[in-house]
Amino acid sequence: MDIQHYFSNNSTNSNAFCFTREQASAFAKDIAGDFNPIHDIETKRFCVPGDLLFSVALAKLGVSKKMNFTFSGMVVDGVTVAFSGVDSDEVKLVDDNGKEYLSIKREGELSCDSALAENLAKRYVAFSGETFPHILVPLMKQENAMINPNRPLVIYESMSIDLLRLDFSDPILEIIETKLDANGKRGRATLKFCFKVADEIVGYGEKKLALSGLREFDAGVIGEVVTDYDKRKLQYSA
Repeated sequence: MDIQHYFSNNSTNSNAFCFTREQASAFAKDIAGDFNPIHDIETKRFCVPGDLLFSVALAKLGVSKKMNFTFSGMVVDGVTVAFSGVDSDEVKLVDDNGKEYLSIKREGELSCDSALAENLAKRYVAFSGETFPHILVPLMKQENAMINPNRPLVIYESMSIDLLRLDFSDPILEIIETKLDANGKRGRATLKFCFKVADEIVGYGEKKLALSGLREFDAGVIGEVVTDYDKRKLQYSA
C-alpha cells in the first residue's frame, strides 16, 4: 500500500493536503474492503474513510506507542486539511477555517520508520474493513437491535493503539472482545483487539463506532442488507 496514492499534497503548503472522491473511494474499496455507500464516488453524502485519515496520520506523524484517535467531523472531497501541533502530545487535523476533524493524543516512544507506519496501517485497515458484516451483524443480533436498512449509518467515533514495542512487522490482528450498547435509536459498538506476531502479543487496540436509527432486529431484513453489501463487492471486483 502506497499511501501517497490516496491523497494530494497542497502545491503552496507542503503541510496541507486534500482528497478527491476517486482517491478516498479507491482506498475504501481496494485497501480496506469497505463498501459503505458513504464512500461511493457518486453519493451525495460522501466522506473520506476514517481509516484513510488514520493511515495518513501514521505516515506523516510516525507511530507512537500509545495513540488515541477521536473523530469529530467528516472530511469531504476537496477540503484542504493539515495537522496542527505536530510537535506536541495532542495533534489536530483542521481545515483552513480551523474546523477540527480529528484529534490525536499520543505518548511514549515515537518511531518515524515509514515501513512500520505503512505496514501497521495496512494490517489495521484490512482488519477494520471486516467490521461489517462479520462483527457488527452478530452483535446486533445478540442485542436485538439493527441499523436502519434504508439508511445504514455507522460512524467512526474513535480508535486507539497501545503498542508494547515498535520493532515488529506484519502483525496479525485478533478480536479480544466485542460489545454493543444500545440506547433507544442510538448505539455504540466497541471492538477490542490485539496485535500478534507469531504467538507474541505486541500491542492492543480498541475501535468504537456510533450507530444510529436502531430498531428491533429482523434477521430477514438484515440478511438482505448483507446480501446487497456482498453484491456491491462482487460487482466492483468483476
